Amino acid sequence: MGIAREILLRGSESQWLADQLTRRRFTRKAVERFLPGTDLSAALDATAGLEQRSIPTILTLLGEHVSVAAEAEAAARHYVEVLERVSQLQFDSDVSLKPTQLGIHLDFEAACELFGSLVRRARELGRTVAVDMEESVYVDRTIDLYKRLRADHPNVALCLQAYLFRTASDLAVLLPTAPSIRLVKGAYNEPSRLAFRRKRDVDANFLKLADTLLQELGSGSGGQVFFGTHDPRMISQICRRAEQLKLPKDAFEFQLLYGIRRDLQTQLADEGYRVRVLISYGDAWFPWFMRRLAERPANVLFVLRNLFAG
Repeated sequence: MGIAREILLRGSESQWLADQLTRRRFTRKAVERFLPGTDLSAALDATAGLEQRSIPTILTLLGEHVSVAAEAEAAARHYVEVLERVSQLQFDSDVSLKPTQLGIHLDFEAACELFGSLVRRARELGRTVAVDMEESVYVDRTIDLYKRLRADHPNVALCLQAYLFRTASDLAVLLPTAPSIRLVKGAYNEPSRLAFRRKRDVDANFLKLADTLLQELGSGSGGQVFFGTHDPRMISQICRRAEQLKLPKDAFEFQLLYGIRRDLQTQLADEGYRVRVLISYGDAWFPWFMRRLAERPANVLFVLRNLFAG
């Protein structure tokens, strides 16, 4: 892992640094590159703009590791509101959320009930709920949650992280269930005994897992595949492999973050690939923002430019 990425990931865990930087105007200005605002209205405005470009979205309220059950219940109610609002507006939007946002670390059964109610309402509205993946300590519980939800609801997807050594075996276990998988590189500070540390190794494993998912699509066994990457080289390799497997361009989906590579979003959509943009919003943006910088440390220059601009 690069030194800059290591520093940024450690910084994402620092409450002192969060207290210092969230007060700074230049930090908030930099965050605007990735975050349309802190409330749902801002996220819906950004969604409307993407709708005009015929690009669908995923909405996620930032927040994780709730401390009491009431916070988890409030988060679940918020996501129901989101689903109902986008349905009323006729937006092509799904939602994505972290298991600890609904309290999986507090009470697994209670979290399953909250997720179940949310997924049922999403299904009634024709929407999908994506279960995000967090630190490695939550992987087993998150997969167990997903399996339970998937048994009754086809409209639920699961995020898997390419930097974890275990992901290939996790995927092998899930494939017989025709899962909906969102593959990402991973953005938490994991120890070397659990995760690849070098970018080239993470990239190589991402492409290996992507190939497995594409072959599964080619076999006609069902399921859905979403690739979360902004790397043009990796996107090109995925597209070439899909072509070799004679998969249509709409057989899978690329999912990109709001504010990053808008040109690439448009290019892929114009070429006939499915593209969806993840829009995050909320007050709990600091750890999320630091992890976004860690994914591409060159983005730190953007923050510095804003610092010297006053």
